[in-house]
Amino acid sequence: QVQLVESGGGLVQAGGSLRLSCAASGITFSRNGFAWYRQAPGKQRELVAEIGSGARVNYVNYVDSVEGRFTISRDNAKNTVYLQMNSLKPEDTAVYYCYAPQLRYWGQGTQVTVSS
Repeated sequence: QVQLVESGGGLVQAGGSLRLSCAASGITFSRNGFAWYRQAPGKQRELVAEIGSGARVNYVNYVDSVEGRFTISRDNAKNTVYLQMNSLKPEDTAVYYCYAPQLRYWGQGTQVTVSS
């Protein structure tokens, strides 16, 4: 049974940092790429960052609005994907979801709220 469990969300002031984690189980972790999406109230879900696997393990991609502030990484030994978020802005407020595109599987999401 595939599971993606996000954690690390919360309330933070603008300029602060949070690190999201996505713990995966029920899959061959090292063979899968992952992505972080977010969805703000009244808006469509958008891709935030993605990371490759296997021969493309060093591939990372970011939406322009988080480039230079967010960092996606993975620890294959811990079956976990991370999203380090620095210099947070109120417009980063959203529910953040972990996604395994090859499996088309979503986590349950974690709320991030950035106060001004």
